[in-house]
Amino acid sequence: MSLRLFGNGLAACLSSLALLLASPAFAETPPAGAAATSQASELEAASEAASAAQQHGPALISLGDQGALDLPAGFSFIPKVEAARLMHAMGNLTDGDFLGLVIGEQMNGFVSVRFERAGYVKDDDAKDWDADELLQNLKDGTEQANEQRAARGIAEFVVAGWVEKPAYDASTHRLVWSAEVRDKHPAEDSGAGVNYNTYQLGREGYYSMNLVTDLASVEAEKPIARQLLAGLSFNEGKRYGDFDSSVDKVAEYGLAALVGGAAAKKLGLLAVMGAFLAKFAKVIALAALGVGAAVKGWLGRKNKSV
Repeated sequence: MSLRLFGNGLAACLSSLALLLASPAFAETPPAGAAATSQASELEAASEAASAAQQHGPALISLGDQGALDLPAGFSFIPKVEAARLMHAMGNLTDGDFLGLVIGEQMNGFVSVRFERAGYVKDDDAKDWDADELLQNLKDGTEQANEQRAARGIAEFVVAGWVEKPAYDASTHRLVWSAEVRDKHPAEDSGAGVNYNTYQLGREGYYSMNLVTDLASVEAEKPIARQLLAGLSFNEGKRYGDFDSSVDKVAEYGLAALVGGAAAKKLGLLAVMGAFLAKFAKVIALAALGVGAAVKGWLGRKNKSV
């Protein structure tokens, strides 16, 4: 099967999502007619480009100047340019920290890969964490962001609770946490979205690998997210233990800020968490509505054609 035909499998599924993206829940001004057709065409073109550019595991995927991902068999990595185009076609923004997407045969969701050049994030506050307080900070930050979303005519979201409470491994400098996110004014058939967030701290910042999926799939996909996290490694001289206090930048926040706003609140930056949800809310909703199934079908086509 040619790459073009291979890409068309996902493109056909994504094209059907153009009508969803045109609804008030996904756009400030719903497109219609020619605009909707143009959006569907871009979804198809973006999926074809992603298909042609993807790298299949097993492979060592370079992640910028900081490190690499040991990608297992059964997974594919979509590089930054093509992945960003696909994200944009689905109505989501990316920035300079975005590195690409990981999809897998056993995943209904997908993983967004980023490197935040924030500086050395001190982890000494992890021992004093209060999960209830962190959750409340996350809820408060989300509610504050909802005011801006409502003013722009975009769907509001609420944090329903922990899917997995924050856990930090000081020996590996890895952090994992997950929260359930729901539409504040849900339709009868709307589901719950989940971001399963994993982090690997380094000398100059941290990698984040965030699984975007639905509540029904997250338990089965947690081991996959942790497997991918274990495959992350920093280059020599870029590891957390290579930090030199005499020359290296220290992040303006501690580890708790990566969990949901405890440190951000002290800095008057609760909008940090709101911005995260605003950036990925559409992706969460789309994952719950079946984008993951489309991706899974895409990989299935690939396997049958090999």
